[in-house]
Amino acid sequence: MFDWVNLETLAVALAIAYLLLAIKESSLCWYCAFFSTAIYVWIFGDVSLYMESALNIFYMAMAVYGWYQWQRGGEQNSGLSISRWNPRQHINAIFLIAVATAVSGYLLTNNSDSRLPYLDSFTTWGAVLTTVMVARKVIDNWLYWIVINSASIYLYWDRELYQTVALLVLYMVLSVIGYRFWLKSLQQQSLVANSLVDEIEPSVYATASANSR
Repeated sequence: MFDWVNLETLAVALAIAYLLLAIKESSLCWYCAFFSTAIYVWIFGDVSLYMESALNIFYMAMAVYGWYQWQRGGEQNSGLSISRWNPRQHINAIFLIAVATAVSGYLLTNNSDSRLPYLDSFTTWGAVLTTVMVARKVIDNWLYWIVINSASIYLYWDRELYQTVALLVLYMVLSVIGYRFWLKSLQQQSLVANSLVDEIEPSVYATASANSR
């Protein structure tokens, strides 16, 4: 096995920078995400975590997509605002993760030397969906990450990727902080939207009254 310690250290540092910038809603987070995940593609392939390696190829593509959405998505290409999923969306997401985990876990069990194929599959498909949530600025992503990272800790400990285990513990703490920061931003968005409605309604009423005379 190649000694990835130095590269893993760099990947971990970039991953921490990504999360801290994401908490602050800075689009610079996606640059850190791109280079961190590029390194992890090779690291996970070397330790036979093939789903995790494939996941990081996906992460690289999502870093580009996420940067675009945060910069030019939303109304008038001004960037996305934070949103929240409804219960039906959560049910659909959990169902998709469960089905994908069962299928890929079975395939890995019978066609590869993958360690912990079902856990590997669960963390992979859960992370795929949750990364899309981050790119779309869905606040619930932070709660999903707490669950996924909890499962991933055992997976990476088994493969002796101890720096990555430490990173995931930190991620869980920062996910709680990230949720609180985004919740505050979401509440501020609602206040701004409500104030705009309050300003518009009197003018609309006045215009309607004038036209009725």
